[in-house]
Amino acid sequence: MVKINQSREFRKLHRRIAPILFIPLLLSALTGIAYRLGRSWFGIPKDTAEIFLAIHQGTFLGKPLEPVYVSLVGLGLVGLVITGFGMIRKSKQSRLNKAQSKLTVRTIHSIVAPIIFLPLLASAVTGIAYRVGESWLGLPEEQIELLMTIHQGSYFGSFGKPIYVFLVGLGLIAMLFTGISMTGIFRKRRSPVSESEQIDD
Repeated sequence: MVKINQSREFRKLHRRIAPILFIPLLLSALTGIAYRLGRSWFGIPKDTAEIFLAIHQGTFLGKPLEPVYVSLVGLGLVGLVITGFGMIRKSKQSRLNKAQSKLTVRTIHSIVAPIIFLPLLASAVTGIAYRVGESWLGLPEEQIELLMTIHQGSYFGSFGKPIYVFLVGLGLIAMLFTGISMTGIFRKRRSPVSESEQIDD
């Protein structure tokens, strides 16, 4: 009973956070992909690529607010990941029951979630730590370089790094669109059924 109630609370919190963070996280994913692929594969000049980076980390709000923006969006993503993980166990049985049924938005969401869980959590935590460490704590690049290495998958090498960023970004985009479609925000409201229609039925 406790687990069921906990799962319900996670679901409520998850659905409240998701719509608020939809646009910031979507921009973060798209600009992160654009920056990394642009620099690694298409040879975009650094000055041009910096535009994507400015959107990615909220530089357009002003330098003082940059760590605030990164922290809020990052912590929001951590919240989504943790509350989402709390619902994974409950959805396992339903996924097994629907294994033979047609692919739905909910099914895609529940399949991608366990795969993308750790990369998203690592990306959010290291992104926050890097920005706060540099902007507020004044840590030198040498001390926080490891955080950026984890954040963008540099440990996979120059070939694997853009692929990692692309896959994690794509995974986040998939989670955002499948998730937002389940909230019912874009669903058309059903017109109320009149008493005469109910009687006719």
